[in-house]
Order: sequence, then C-alpha cells, then structure tokens
Amino acid sequence: MNINNEIINNLKSWPFGEAKKIINNINNDTNKQIIFQTGYGPSGLPHIGTFGEVVRTTMIKKAYDYLIGNNKSKIITFSDDMDGLRKVPENIPNQKLIEKYIDIPLTSIPDPFNKFESFGHHNNAKLRSFLDDFGFEYEFLSSTNEYKSGRFDQTLKLMLENHEKILELILPTLRAERRKTYSPFLPISNISGKVLKVKIDEYQPKNNSIIYKEPENGKLTEILVTGGNCKLQWKVDWAMRWISLGINYEMCGKDLSESVILGKQICKILNKEPPINLIYEMFLDEKGEKISKSIGNGISVEEWLRYATQESLSLFMFQKPKTAKKLFFDVIPKSVDEYFSYLKKFNNTQNKIEKLDNPVWHIHSGSVPKIDTDITFGLIMNLVNACNSQDPSVIWEFLKEYDKNLNKNDKYLNSLITSSINYYIDFVLPTKKYKKINDENIKIFKDIIIYLRKIDNSTSSKEIQTQIYEIGKNNFTNLREYFKLIYSVLFGQEQGPRLGSFIKIYGIGKTIDLIEHAIKLK
Repeated sequence: MNINNEIINNLKSWPFGEAKKIINNINNDTNKQIIFQTGYGPSGLPHIGTFGEVVRTTMIKKAYDYLIGNNKSKIITFSDDMDGLRKVPENIPNQKLIEKYIDIPLTSIPDPFNKFESFGHHNNAKLRSFLDDFGFEYEFLSSTNEYKSGRFDQTLKLMLENHEKILELILPTLRAERRKTYSPFLPISNISGKVLKVKIDEYQPKNNSIIYKEPENGKLTEILVTGGNCKLQWKVDWAMRWISLGINYEMCGKDLSESVILGKQICKILNKEPPINLIYEMFLDEKGEKISKSIGNGISVEEWLRYATQESLSLFMFQKPKTAKKLFFDVIPKSVDEYFSYLKKFNNTQNKIEKLDNPVWHIHSGSVPKIDTDITFGLIMNLVNACNSQDPSVIWEFLKEYDKNLNKNDKYLNSLITSSINYYIDFVLPTKKYKKINDENIKIFKDIIIYLRKIDNSTSSKEIQTQIYEIGKNNFTNLREYFKLIYSVLFGQEQGPRLGSFIKIYGIGKTIDLIEHAIKLK
C-alpha cells in the first residue's frame, strides 16, 4: 500500500471510510481486483440520481485505488434492459406503437425514436453518452447480453437447486395474494415474448428447467432457466448479479434497503460472499417531500448545468450521502461557492491529510486544479444584478477593471459568468423587489457614500468590508437586518455578496452612483 497505516487511520472523509471497509473485507489482499457496480433501469432516460450514484461510486473507487497504490479496480454499470416494459413513458414519440409491447423485454421492443434496434438499446446509448460526457470510467453490461451469453447460467442453476430456501426467505415479505403465484424465475414466453409473472408448477433442478402453464394456450410448458430463456425477479436478480459478476461494492437509495437485506441473505443461502453496501438517503424538494420523476418536483442534470458547474453538482453529491438533502434551485449558488471555498483551502492552507479529506480531492480524483482568483459565483451574480446587464462582455469589463491579469479565455470564469446570467434571468429577475430608502435609514446610505468618497482603488476589499460593518454597528443592533436593508435597496433581494469584495469589483464610483440613484428614488 502506498501510504502508512497512521495516515490511513487519520482519514475521515466518507469515501476513504468506505474504501477502508473494502480493504478490511479482503483482508488487505491488495492484488485482488475489486469490482464496483451501479445499476440502471432503462425504461427511462438517465437522471440526476444516476449521476449521483455513479459519481459517488467513482469517489470510493478512486479513494480505494489511492490507498492500495494501483488501479486494478473497476466500475460496472449494469442495465436491467431485459425487464418487461411496465408502462409507456409519457416523454416518447409513437406511444401508440409501444402500447402493445407491455411486459415485453425492453431490448425486444422497437425504438420509438427509430434510431436503434430496440427501445432498450436506445436508452442504453443515452446512458453511455450521459456517462461519457462526464468522463466517467466504467464497463457497460447489458442484462439481455449477459443472460443470453450464458454468463449467469451457473448461478441460475445454483438458485434453481436452492429455490425452496429462496422461497422460504422471500414469501413472508410479500402480500398474501402475491405469494400464490410468486416464483424467483420469470419465464419468457416463446409465443408472446412477454416476461411472465406466473405460478411455477414444477421446479426441475436436474433438467435445469421449470414447468409453467403458458397463458397464451393454457398448456404446461417446460423451459430452461439458462441461456436467456428466463430472467429473475428483481430482488433475486440483484443477488444473482452480485455472485455472477463478483461484485464487491454497490450503493443504493434508502428505498431499496429491504432488497439489500434480502439480497445478502440469498448470497448466504448459496454460500457466497455478499458485497459491501452503502445506503444513501433520498433527495427532497424545497417542501421536504421526496423527489419523484413522475411528479417532476426535482432538478435535472441539464437544469443544474444551466446554472452551475459540474464540479458544484459533484460537491452536492459528495456532501453527507446518508442524510436526506433538499435538492432545489436555491441550493445551486451555495454549492458553487462552497466548491470554490474548498478549492482555495486545498491550494492555500491545508496539509496532506486535510487535502485528502477535502471534497475537491474526491471530485477531481486527486488531480485538483489551481484557480488564482477570489471571484465567486455570488459576486458575479450580484454584479449582473447591479449593472442590470445580461451581456457577458459587460461583466468581463468590470472584472478586468478589478484585476487586469484576468484571462478572458479562462473557462472557469466564463462558465461562472454564463451560469450567473442564466440564474439571474430565471430566478432573480422575476422576484426582484427593491426597497425604498426612507427618512429613518437615509443617514446610513449617506454615511456609506461619505466613506467611499474618502478612499481610492488601493483600499482593500477587507478594509472596505470592515468600515461598512462599522457603519452598521453605529446604526443597528441587529447587523443581519442592516445588511438585508442594503441588499434590498441596492439589489432588490434580501441576500447578497460581501460588500467589500463587490465594491472592489463594481467600482467605488459606480457604487456611489448606485446608492445616489436609490436616494433619488426615495
């Protein structure tokens, strides 16, 4: 291993914590290849939960690779594309065409977009493109391909031999009506092509087959459980995959907690080692309600990236995965500036252990960029707000006046400017509500003008901030209300930037003009 145990024991960030669990589980056998898995249901398009699961798994993989000093581990992204279609998605064309394919495996359904050989292949391509766009490293596996290739056959035979024990485990967890027909094995009809949830009349381990009554003709039909002729019920299928693919680690949402427990118990029935699992909490909307794709009360990856960077989204996923978090648009600016804050700490003040535990180490897999600026998302957004411009070139003029060494081709700053303008247009502009200066508070704003006229461009943002703070203390007992007043008068909102930094960027003269204009509106 490439670092000593003393350093390992001092690491506290959760990806390293999970990596240490894996090392302990393999008894420090660092030559063993560790396989991580993430799952995907291709009945719909990839979404923010897909991103979260893959990015978090990648963080653990990279932490593990770092601790053992090699890159032998890998991530499998598995698509459950042999599942039968449950309902026609509302966001696809040719819905009438697809209606007749309910219960048919997704890879046996025509592509409603007319681009791929099946609907399953279409969504798999979308998933791979989605993951590739973010630069994830993974091996893609298709349920259909793995079942039909025979890769799962040995485990399927083992499960058939132990079907009674598996039934004893699963049946008590089901409703009484479901118990009557439940089987771990779902035959795929040779007549209709449907994935059948039917009662199995006979299990025949010696023949590797099952016998059931075919719904299309009412005849008893024998079918092999191998070679892609059957698939397994979800909970059993998950355990089968862990065993067949040698999965060492997989995380999932809290809604699948019961499935994890049953999957582990199935592994034990078959005398196989289950993987380590992390159960993460679900996202909530701004009202504290669970986010649902069908309700549409969440944020898509595309929406997040309209207003912020990929790194900020990765940071949101990094923070407290076992705690339910609100995922709505108001969290985006905070996440962007928190990323920037962690980046500054990493590059300027932290020791080796602190850097390894810093979220940006995990976001960038150890290759952390260096950004030489103190310009934040919040500052740019308020600059957009104050100058009332949606033109990036205008914003750049202010920034260049503040720091002539800034490069207009800087991708990070350009992305902040674009994101800030988009966020301003969609969320700030429609809600702006300026407060008017009155006789009770006009003195405060005149005092700020008097101070600003005494200073020049050599005055630091820290000095400006300190004096603005002193003016507040002389007039307000509650400084929160003081700053809320300034933001409401100047920006039309109750929150804003550190005024010292903002004035340095916006300019002393222009800030005086801004305040004087507000006084005239009194």
